[in-house]
Amino acid sequence: MKNLLYLLIPVLLVSCSTEPEPIAYGTDACNFCEMIIVSKAYSAQAVSEKGKQFKYDAIECMANDLHDHSAEMAIRQVADFSNPGSMIPVEDAIFIVNDSLSSPMGANLAAVSRGSSIASPQSADTFSWNQLIDYLLEKDSIFADN
Repeated sequence: MKNLLYLLIPVLLVSCSTEPEPIAYGTDACNFCEMIIVSKAYSAQAVSEKGKQFKYDAIECMANDLHDHSAEMAIRQVADFSNPGSMIPVEDAIFIVNDSLSSPMGANLAAVSRGSSIASPQSADTFSWNQLIDYLLEKDSIFADN
């Protein structure tokens, strides 16, 4: 009986981890729109405090899916547009809205690290995470159905 207990403890600890699992590009589906996640430049993910994984093909999908229960997430991170495949916490990101960007869901939205030379926080088309949520709410956009 003790041997069985020793085998179950690691399984239980791993299953409750709040560490993000890597996104399997071309295989994993977006938790919000159900599209296959293909772009390493626009993806996002979150992990709940209980360890549930949420993966998104676009930042706007994560913003829409989490706007009512974002506080329940232990981790929220987005792809660094200037370094595709690299994820950064939403608190360390600057969000850019620009017509030259082609994010999967059409919001023309990308994120870069605050230290990036691509965007300056003083620019009119850059936002913090909370400012981005406000911008998307005002834009009559993705939150309209909720």
